[in-house]
Amino acid sequence: MASRFRQLIIGLCITLFGSIGLADEAIVVASTTSTDQSGLFGFILPRFEAKTGIKVKVVALGTGQALDTGRRGDADVLLVHDRPAEDKFVAEGFGIERRDVMYNDFIIVGPKADASRVKATSDVVEGFRRIAAGTTPFISRSDKSGTHAAELRFWKDAGIDPKAWAGYKEAGAGMGPTLNMSAAMGGYTLADRGTWLSFKNRQDIEIVLAGDKRLFNPYGVMLVNPAKHPHVKKESGMKFIDWITSREGQEVIAAYKINGEQLFFPDAKN
Repeated sequence: MASRFRQLIIGLCITLFGSIGLADEAIVVASTTSTDQSGLFGFILPRFEAKTGIKVKVVALGTGQALDTGRRGDADVLLVHDRPAEDKFVAEGFGIERRDVMYNDFIIVGPKADASRVKATSDVVEGFRRIAAGTTPFISRSDKSGTHAAELRFWKDAGIDPKAWAGYKEAGAGMGPTLNMSAAMGGYTLADRGTWLSFKNRQDIEIVLAGDKRLFNPYGVMLVNPAKHPHVKKESGMKFIDWITSREGQEVIAAYKINGEQLFFPDAKN
């Protein structure tokens, strides 16, 4: 009787999950708000899940927070955009199999009136100097994200301590909420182009500076090191890394567009 009951339970599991093992086929990917809020994950993950049967739970954070999540072992895979911080993460032994995935670029957005005359320069550092010399506020993400790290580098290169300037406002939030603050206050901010293209509440702000090579914004993917955290799902995590850097994954990334404009550009070294 007990044996027959056990068989019935197994049969029920197979009916519900397709196979006993599939119920556990899921990974956590800690990534940036830009990949999530731009809609990229919503576009590419159904393709990966259909191909592999592996479900992906995305935890969208700033890059610094995503890396901290990996350090704690609370994610299997990281997809982030702050190369110096990524290299440090790997050097410390927390990440392995780091690979280039894609890139887009940063832009400065601000009010159409552009009282600080940022549009008159193509130099991002000069643009930051002009903003600090004016009275129009600058909205910083201030969330230890890759975008925030890039912004701080530009202030440093400009020789400016932004916190000493009255116009510097700290959102402490992701890219979408920061853009909302910028639109509401009529202020400047540094944004990634992907989130900007998907952002609807633009009001009176627009792109005021783009194209400087220093605005290049590369993304990398890596596995959280199972030697540090044995519970990391190495096999499933590597399937995700292999897929997103494969020809198929790269083609899917390139296919994601908003109003005909490509948001991310494949950059895997195959």
